[in-house]
Amino acid sequence: MLKRSLLIFLLAVTATVSLGQDRRKNHQPKLTSQNSGTTQLLIAVSPVNSRVVWAAGTGGTFVKTTDGGKTWTAAVVPGADSLQFRDVQGVSDKVAYLMSIGDNTTDFRIYKTVDGGANWNMEFQNQTDGAFYDCFGFWTPRRGIAHSDSVNGVFPDIRTSDGMTWDSIANNMPPALSGEASFAASGTCVATEGRRNAWIATGGADTARILATRDGGDTWNAYDTPLLSSASAGGISVAFRDPRHGLVAGGDLESNDNADIAKSNDGGQTWTLLKQPPVKGAIFCLAYVRGNGGRGRDGDKRGDRAIVITTEKQPDFDKGQAAWSPDEGRTWFKLRHVSGYWAVAFADPKAGWFVGNGGQILKISF
Repeated sequence: MLKRSLLIFLLAVTATVSLGQDRRKNHQPKLTSQNSGTTQLLIAVSPVNSRVVWAAGTGGTFVKTTDGGKTWTAAVVPGADSLQFRDVQGVSDKVAYLMSIGDNTTDFRIYKTVDGGANWNMEFQNQTDGAFYDCFGFWTPRRGIAHSDSVNGVFPDIRTSDGMTWDSIANNMPPALSGEASFAASGTCVATEGRRNAWIATGGADTARILATRDGGDTWNAYDTPLLSSASAGGISVAFRDPRHGLVAGGDLESNDNADIAKSNDGGQTWTLLKQPPVKGAIFCLAYVRGNGGRGRDGDKRGDRAIVITTEKQPDFDKGQAAWSPDEGRTWFKLRHVSGYWAVAFADPKAGWFVGNGGQILKISF
């Protein structure tokens, strides 16, 4: 299946900072390389705050810092060295979750540590043939959901309410379109917000959709987006900064001509395409970093920034590019010499991290 051969190579990210209008065009973020302690590909990253950050990737590898990235420690989860961790959720310097994929049905797993990574407990192990878990998201340290590609027209999604056990919510999900799936690109195909809001980006079918819940996953609605969609295209990453305003991005994994991104002002019910950023390839990851600059047009908060990282089509998926927007996608500026990263996330405007190929980590500060 095409998707499985492409899973590791895209990223798009959204960041927010508070800059005056007169500085926006000339302001560029500060970029600082850091040593992760591993050469494994890092696919997902989760800052807890400006000092504690978790990341994870291939070879059953996770890395952690507790000093803002001055030093990182890398380790392998016992028994998971043949797996790829496609998502990570940091809760504290002691508590974190990992989600794995692999070649076999039971390789789709969720692990949790409560002692800083010294020991890991496997909380979930997939038994559903055809399921492919792409990403997870959390409202609180104990409440979260994990999303899978559809199987026979059903999304076999799961949910936890205690941070220990995961139960099926497949019967709560909307019916899937033929071939509908998501992309395990950067752990950002699901976004959670507040106490009960969540959005899932899909593709793989004739229409790229957003699946949305307002009640913690009890009920869901499906909304069409204008993103290109096909067996190799669709929504890859989604992010919301409040219950109404969000971005969804993606493109075609077989083309360098699509870096699709759209915006919603009504909680994901309707979407408007935005100007494509100055990058090639499909967008892999979106992440907001909040600003404090007051209100702009359409109720937008000034300072809400967007950063995107993309990949190029086969066989050069690791040659993606990056760009950022000072106004939530109206204008874009290329981040030069930033390439080969898969994910980015922020603790605050001064503390964000890119992770990617060969264990590379890049701190970004606005």
